[in-house]
Amino acid sequence: MFAEFAFPIFEQSIADYHKFDDVYQPINNPYEKGTIEHLLYAKNWVDTVQWHYEDIIRDPQIDPIAALDLKRKIDASNQVRTDMVEYIDGYFLDKYKDVVVKADAKINTESPAWAIDRLSILALKIYHMNEEATRETASEEHRAKCQAKLDVLLDQKNDMFTSISQLISDIENGDKYMKVYKQMKMYNDDDLNPVLYQNKK
Repeated sequence: MFAEFAFPIFEQSIADYHKFDDVYQPINNPYEKGTIEHLLYAKNWVDTVQWHYEDIIRDPQIDPIAALDLKRKIDASNQVRTDMVEYIDGYFLDKYKDVVVKADAKINTESPAWAIDRLSILALKIYHMNEEATRETASEEHRAKCQAKLDVLLDQKNDMFTSISQLISDIENGDKYMKVYKQMKMYNDDDLNPVLYQNKK
């Protein structure tokens, strides 16, 4: 049950971040390098920091220079996030490299790691919606609305546990096969973004 295994690691990363709640704090990954736990923790940490970048940049009073700097941090964070998803898919590709794929095997629109990516974001949504559902300074109406949304998110978590487990089980059994495409993001590439490569001349 990979999703059930990953989710508490995401929760731990989120809780550790919120001990200081500072986008500039260094990561203190408690897991051994080279393990899937280390990678999952690092993946969620990037997601958590970016979540708060996105909050900060929406401040209507933000200094334009600071906003530009933050936008570039968000772009860089998106690239790291994509790279980490590909590393996680590499873990699955290696784990199931010897599976005999059935002749009628199907391919999924989403790789296991991109499903795990959505689960990481869902962990953040649950954490922050719970904050709002229990925020003492908020009105009862606000808390009730947020609790209703939290209930939906928790239901979604259970559905994602099931669907990710089914996908991985299908891959293990050869009923589905993985095919991973590098995301090839263009906006960060000096050779693919026209604004960047025109400025190199």
